[in-house]
Amino acid sequence: MIMDASSIIIEADDVQYEEELLRNPFSVKHWQRYIEHKKDAAPEKLNIIYERALLQMPGSYKLWHLYLRLRMEQVKGRCVTDPEFESVNNTFERALVFMHKMPRIWIDYCRFLMNQRKITRTRKTFDRALCALPITQHNRIWPLYLKFVMLYNIPETAVRVWRRYLKLCPEDTEDYISYLMSIGRLEEAAKRYEWCVNTDSFTSKYGKSKHQLWSELCELISKNPQETSLKNAEAIIRHGLQRYTDQVGMLWNSLAEYYIISALFERARDVYEEGLRSVMTVRDFTQVFDAYAQFEELTLKKRMEEVGIEVDVEEETELELRLARYEDLMQRRPLLLNSVMLRQNPHNVLEWQKRVTLYEGKPKMIVATYMEAVKTIDPKQATGKLFSLWVNFAKFYEENNQIVDARIIFERATEVLYVKVDDLASVWCEWAEMEIRHGNEEEALKLMKRATAPPPQKVAYNDESEPVQRRVYKSLKLWSMYADLEECLGTFKSCKAVYDRIIDLRIATPQIIINYGMFLQENSYFEEAFKAYEKGISLFKWPYVYDIWNTYLTKFLERYKGTKIERARDLFEQCLEKCPPNYARNLFLLYAKMEEEHGLARHAMQVYSRATKAVPPEEKLSIYNIYLQHAQQIYGVTKTREIYQEAIDDLPDEGCREMCLRFAEMERKLGEIDRAREIYAYCSQICDPRITPEFWAKWTDFEVAHGNEDTMKELLRIKRSMQAKYNTQVNMMSAQMLASAGSVAGTVSDLAPGAKDGMRMLEARAVAMNKEEQMSTSVAPSAAGGSKIMFVRGSTTKRDDEIPLLLPLRHLLPPIIVEE
Repeated sequence: MIMDASSIIIEADDVQYEEELLRNPFSVKHWQRYIEHKKDAAPEKLNIIYERALLQMPGSYKLWHLYLRLRMEQVKGRCVTDPEFESVNNTFERALVFMHKMPRIWIDYCRFLMNQRKITRTRKTFDRALCALPITQHNRIWPLYLKFVMLYNIPETAVRVWRRYLKLCPEDTEDYISYLMSIGRLEEAAKRYEWCVNTDSFTSKYGKSKHQLWSELCELISKNPQETSLKNAEAIIRHGLQRYTDQVGMLWNSLAEYYIISALFERARDVYEEGLRSVMTVRDFTQVFDAYAQFEELTLKKRMEEVGIEVDVEEETELELRLARYEDLMQRRPLLLNSVMLRQNPHNVLEWQKRVTLYEGKPKMIVATYMEAVKTIDPKQATGKLFSLWVNFAKFYEENNQIVDARIIFERATEVLYVKVDDLASVWCEWAEMEIRHGNEEEALKLMKRATAPPPQKVAYNDESEPVQRRVYKSLKLWSMYADLEECLGTFKSCKAVYDRIIDLRIATPQIIINYGMFLQENSYFEEAFKAYEKGISLFKWPYVYDIWNTYLTKFLERYKGTKIERARDLFEQCLEKCPPNYARNLFLLYAKMEEEHGLARHAMQVYSRATKAVPPEEKLSIYNIYLQHAQQIYGVTKTREIYQEAIDDLPDEGCREMCLRFAEMERKLGEIDRAREIYAYCSQICDPRITPEFWAKWTDFEVAHGNEDTMKELLRIKRSMQAKYNTQVNMMSAQMLASAGSVAGTVSDLAPGAKDGMRMLEARAVAMNKEEQMSTSVAPSAAGGSKIMFVRGSTTKRDDEIPLLLPLRHLLPPIIVEE
């Protein structure tokens, strides 16, 4: 705007401002006060003031900024064809002469041009801004520039602008890719995806991993092969197969889909087949196989729809071929899955066996599979029993009557460096069994002799550093089979030598010792058999030696019966010296049986008595029953009284009750009613009426049959006493529980009145029951004459109420005293 001095009209109110400006023409503050004074004046007048101010201070950013905002406000709402817009544009241009380093002026100017829809001029202005501003301020221009180029349908311009921008900010490549996909430029998008994936320094602003970007790239390529038309599309996906091993199935399907959409169906089949042959996990295999099966099914269905009902010979052949291809794929699934498992672990013996089973009916494939398996599996990494694979391989030749080839396989199997000695021993045993099946017993013996031959230098059986071939000579499995073969096919001398060798190698088990002894006895070498048993006894400790002792003693008694009674006693004593309680029962019974049949009855009773102390508590009752039975048979009923008394003292409460009842019944049958009554009274001290009502019922029946009014009263008195005693125990436990509860909640004095009364009642009841129990501590002796049983306290100084209630009552009673 060119100002004319005549056009400046100064009003009276403006004089003071004009005077100030004459004195200070370069003061922004004075010009702002003047502008503030004229803010309600006509726009032309206000613009003149701004022009005068900028004429004086053209480098003032503040004045230019306020002036430009004012000019844009003045044209707001007008048509963009109004000449005033161009006047504002010129003002911006004049301002940029001085303000070309101010990004805000450029941004306002570009936004003002965007509102005018001046596309070319706006683009050039943005370019001028980028050229004028330092690069550190470009980040303020680019967002608006990108918004501008994407606002209109000018894809080529937008792409070029984006490319320039990405040189400055490559981290926004994903936004560029989104824009490219929105305008259909997929090839450029695929290239940018490829750059993102291959550039290690690139980091997604949206937090996507390299794998996610790769997946998006593969999906873009596979679904849009014509649009992307990358020459290295297959190479890109295959590179992903090597790089992202956890998504192999998806990538194979993407590559196949790329060829399917490209109408290259045979190439897609090749990709599927290659994928099935290379995947390493069942999940990836399932993904690829399902996609492959779906592809074959859809192509078959599509072809059938195209052909229709009437088909010629050529079309029918094609349909049959497609159907056969689909059926073959479904039939190959178990074999393909087995291949996946073997690729995961090529040393898995079980999977190789499954593969052989899948080739059933195809001998050549079975042999090839076995050969590949034995070449592939590393014995040290094998999972499963490797020797079984070799054995089955040999058995396959044996089943096809190729014994010579089976022997070759077994020979090679014995040279494999197995991890365990037992595996090699199993191979030797299977080889020997094959020879036996075909009638080559001598060859089987030679094999066993060869397998058990010691190495030139002795090695430790557990030395893992030595190969199994040098340690197999100590395998018990080999020696056991060798001994069995010698027993069946060899001589007595050779078989005995084998057993002796087993014992010398110190690999014998109790069963081997027993078998050796039985073999010697069958050949009438009894003393040799007993020596073998004694060798076994010296080799093993309890409890492993139990079976040897049992067999030794049984066979010794069968052989000599009562002719060598002292030697038999020595053997039994030697056996029982260190015998654990759990194994003592049968040995004591065998000892007692020998004494009854060939020795002295007194000795037999001593053995039974010792047995009652040697066996575990849960077996004592059965031993006492046997003891009583044999004592009654040998000495009569009266001799059993001592045994009954001993059993009552020794057995726990449950067994003690049973013995008391039986003892009382025996006395009743003998007519000793008073003795029986005393036994009932003794037993009552361990019988809680609430728990053992059957005992009190039997005593009541006894008194009804044999007692009188006094004895019945005594029974009732004792029963009440026992009820009070056991109730006292329960009440004391309750009192202790209440006391412990009171210690947590507060003392008794802190309880409520009802709670205090309850405590006093419990205490009073406990004292009363305790007094009643003290009055009934002794059992009155029988008034009848004759022999009787008396129960007397063990200590006369200790009161009954001082006896601990937590101990079983039976342990507080003295033994039964018998008076003749």
